[in-house]
Amino acid sequence: MAMTVHVDVVSAEEAIFSGLAEMIVVPGEMGELGIYPRHTALMTRIKPGSVRIKRPDQEQEELIYVSGGMLEVQPNVVTILADTAIRGADLDEARALEAKQAAEEAMKNRASDIDYAQAQGELAEAIAQLRAIQQLRKQTAH
Repeated sequence: MAMTVHVDVVSAEEAIFSGLAEMIVVPGEMGELGIYPRHTALMTRIKPGSVRIKRPDQEQEELIYVSGGMLEVQPNVVTILADTAIRGADLDEARALEAKQAAEEAMKNRASDIDYAQAQGELAEAIAQLRAIQQLRKQTAH
């Protein structure tokens, strides 16, 4: 039996995932973090992107989109507190494309620096959602 760590992915709305994993990949602010059982304690912010969870009983990774938040790693528990979290299968490509286009338009027609910063954040989230959808497609194609 492979070594595992307990993982909880929670958003403001609901608990998205709770279970055992052999490995977790999280989009940290400074790059992707690979977390295995008995990882050293860690707390960091995460950026919009895909959390990939390798479950011991499944060949394919579980994919969850997060819009940002916090990651806490303890030797036997990994907790992801996401601003927003969406299961990969629930992502809506058309809506993500619309959000991307709206953010790009807002950046072109900015009225102030605050509007520009907000549009940049929305653009980053939309692009991260689209990447998550692409990753999910690659997984199901195999």
